[in-house]
Amino acid sequence: MSADGKTTGWAEEYDVVVIGSGAGGMTAALCAQAQGLSAVVLEKSDKYGGTSAVSGGGIWVPCNDEMKAHGGSDSYADARQYLDTLIGNSVAPERIDAYLRNAPKMVRFLASKHGVAFRCVPKYPDYYPDRPGGKEGYRSLEPVPFDASRLGEEFFNQREAFKGTQLMGRVGMDQIQAHILFTRAKGWLLLTLKLMLRYWLDLGWRGKTQRDRWQVLGQGLVAQLRHAMLRSKVPLKLSTGLESLIESQGVVSGIVAVQNGHAIRIGARRGVVLAAGGFESNQQMREQYLPHPTQIKWTAAPPINHGDGIRAGKALGAKLDFMHKTWGSPTVNVPGAPQQTTLFIERALPGCLIVNKLGRRFVNEATSYPDVVDAMYADHAKTGGSVPCWIVFDATFRYKYPMGPLMPGQIAPDKKLPAAWLDQVYFRADTLEALAAKIGVDAEGLRESARRIGEYAKTGIDPEFGKGKTSIDRYYSDPKVKPNSCLGPVKKAPFYAVRLDAGEIGTKGGLLTDEYARVLHENGSVIGGLYAIGNCSSAVMGPTYAGAGSTLGPAMTFAYVAALDMAQADSAVRSESKVSAAA
Repeated sequence: MSADGKTTGWAEEYDVVVIGSGAGGMTAALCAQAQGLSAVVLEKSDKYGGTSAVSGGGIWVPCNDEMKAHGGSDSYADARQYLDTLIGNSVAPERIDAYLRNAPKMVRFLASKHGVAFRCVPKYPDYYPDRPGGKEGYRSLEPVPFDASRLGEEFFNQREAFKGTQLMGRVGMDQIQAHILFTRAKGWLLLTLKLMLRYWLDLGWRGKTQRDRWQVLGQGLVAQLRHAMLRSKVPLKLSTGLESLIESQGVVSGIVAVQNGHAIRIGARRGVVLAAGGFESNQQMREQYLPHPTQIKWTAAPPINHGDGIRAGKALGAKLDFMHKTWGSPTVNVPGAPQQTTLFIERALPGCLIVNKLGRRFVNEATSYPDVVDAMYADHAKTGGSVPCWIVFDATFRYKYPMGPLMPGQIAPDKKLPAAWLDQVYFRADTLEALAAKIGVDAEGLRESARRIGEYAKTGIDPEFGKGKTSIDRYYSDPKVKPNSCLGPVKKAPFYAVRLDAGEIGTKGGLLTDEYARVLHENGSVIGGLYAIGNCSSAVMGPTYAGAGSTLGPAMTFAYVAALDMAQADSAVRSESKVSAAA
C-alpha cells in the first residue's frame, strides 16, 4: 500500500470482480459488461456453474412477460401482498420492492441483450397459493432447452447434473416434462419413449459423452449464461478461489485470490460481487449457526460451498442475517454419492406417510420441502425423534412411484437394486410391526398412523395435517387417485421405509444487503465497493420460500441491480428512485 493509502501491485485489474460462477455470478458479470464495465468471474473449483448447475434452474418472477401469452395475470399489488403475508417485517421493504420491480426487467434484459431465454410454467403454483396474493401458476419460469454442442469443448468444464434430476440418470427432462412423467399424466409413456429415443439416436453426440446434448433445468440455465459470456468475451477463471477482501480507505478495492495454489491480487475499480454460495459444506459454520443436530453429509448441494464470501465479508464488519435458516429439504443417503438425494416430489404421492420414532405423523407430507425440515426440527424439540425421521410406503406405492434413488418397481424391482442398499438405503418387511422393529420406531404408533391414513384416503380429507388440500400439494400427486390425489392407503405387503435427514439445497443466511445489493456494516452503513447476491447474502425471501425459483430468481435479479449500481458514475451518490427507474 502506498503512502496515500492507494493499493498497488495488482496482478490483474477489472472494473468488476465476481466471486462464484453460478447463475447469479455469471448474470452479474454479463450485466456489468453490458453497462460498459470490464468484468471477470472467478470460480474456486475446476467446474463452472456452482449449485445452479445441479438445480431445477427455475426463477420465481411475478409479473413476468410470459404470463399473458399463456393466459395468466398478475399485478405488483398481488405479489407484494403475497410476500408481505409470508415475510412480515423480517426483511426491509425496500429490498422486497427492488426484487419485484427489477426481476421482470432482469429477464427481459438477459433475453434481449444476451439471448438467455426463459419460458413460463403455467401449472406450477406458488408454494402457498391459498395465501392472499398467491397464484395457481405462471410466476415460475424455466430456462428454454439449450444445445450443448454450441459450447464446444467448454461444455466439459460445466458441473454435471445430478442423476436424480434425469430420466434413467442420463436423459434430460424439463419441469413440464417432469410433471407429466412423475404424475403419470396422459401421454407419459409416449413422452418417456420420445425422450429415450431422442437421447439414444443422437449417435454423433453419444460418441463424445453420455451426457445429454439437450440441456434443461439448471444445466440449461448455466449453459446459456456461459455461452453468453463466451460471445461477450467475459473471462472466467477456474480453480481461482477467494482468500480475502482488500479494503482501502473504507472501500473494497480488490481481492486476494488463490489460483492453482498461488496467491494473486486482483483489483476491482467499481466493486466486488460475492456470489460464492452459502456454507452448507462447512461443518464448523453449521454447528455455529444452524439448528442441532446438523451434518455436512445431509446436504443435497454439491460439496463446494464453504461460506468463503460470508466469512470474507464478516471480516470487514458486515452484518449477518438469517444464518439459522436453510433452503431446507429432506434428503436420502445413497452410498458412494457425493451428496444426498432430495425428496422434492415423492412425498406428495398417495400411499406414503412420514413418521417420527413414535410412529406418528407430524407434518403434511406434501407441503413445501423447507416446511418439512422446519417441522422435523420442531417435532424433534418435542419428541427427540424426528431428526432423522422415516417415510413409510407399501408395495403398491413401490411398484407405481419413485422414492428418492428408487425408480418405480415396475421399472426397477427390488431384485435389480444394489444388494447393499437393502437395510441401508431402504428397509423392507412383510408387516408394519417388523418394519417398525427394523427402523427403530414404535410399532403400535406406526400401525395406528397407517390405519388413519387409510381412513383419510377413503374420505379424501386429512383432518390432522390437510395433505392434498392445496394445489401445490397436488402438483406432483397422482390425478387418477380419488377423491384426494395425495392420499392412499398403506396396507399391501411388503412394507418399505426410507430414512429422511434434515438436509437442504443451500443455506439461506448471509451478508445483509440493501436494495442495491450493497453489503451493510454492523452499524448499518454501506461497505463501499462490496456487493453480495444469492446464498452469500441474507435471503430477500426471509424465513419463507414463495415458489419454485425463489433462490435463483433473487440471485439473478440482484446481480442485475448490482451491475446497474456499479455503472453509476459517482458511486457515493444514491437516489431512492434509482433502482425502480433503471431499465
